[in-house]
Amino acid sequence: MRLFNTVAFRGPLKALPKWERVLRENRRNPVLQKQTVSGPDAPAGGRGEGWKSVADRAAGAPPMEKLRMVNTFFNRWPYRLDVEIYGVSDFWATPAEFMRHSGDCEDYAISKYFALRMLGFPADALRIVVLLDSIRGIGHAVLVVFLDAKAYVLDNLSDLVLTHDRYSHYRPQYSVNEEYRWAHIPVRPAATGKAEGKQ
Repeated sequence: MRLFNTVAFRGPLKALPKWERVLRENRRNPVLQKQTVSGPDAPAGGRGEGWKSVADRAAGAPPMEKLRMVNTFFNRWPYRLDVEIYGVSDFWATPAEFMRHSGDCEDYAISKYFALRMLGFPADALRIVVLLDSIRGIGHAVLVVFLDAKAYVLDNLSDLVLTHDRYSHYRPQYSVNEEYRWAHIPVRPAATGKAEGKQ
């Protein structure tokens, strides 16, 4: 599958200290497994439906419904810049840190990744994809889930869960899971002889 119209080259998981820290810290404090986290933005200033309730409902749901439930649950957290929370321009937060402080795009993707791992999705079905949004001209990150020979995108910009081919403006740079790292090279459209001025 050519994810976001790229060819991906798999390599070992190395030279990604921010992701390695997340993996290490999440092993020490797997907050989603504790299932005690509440969501924000409940009516009357209270707390929204907690992760335990969502996880319990998702446990018996079909896979696509799991994706929608996880995407919607974590998208309720407000977007916050790393520099505002941690005083640095790029910080990858663990689910525990995200639940406490909220975060930016890769922090949503990370929490969704570990939520789906807890709900039974294998690591090889999940990738955090760091990319360029060519419409907004900024860096972005999403979670991609491979399911039934399709790649679905969980994006903090939308509660909709759509296939990757609906996002022609996303240009992946690299992607990771807890086992590997992939470099992404754009696929150029095949040119015909006439289009190139050749006969």
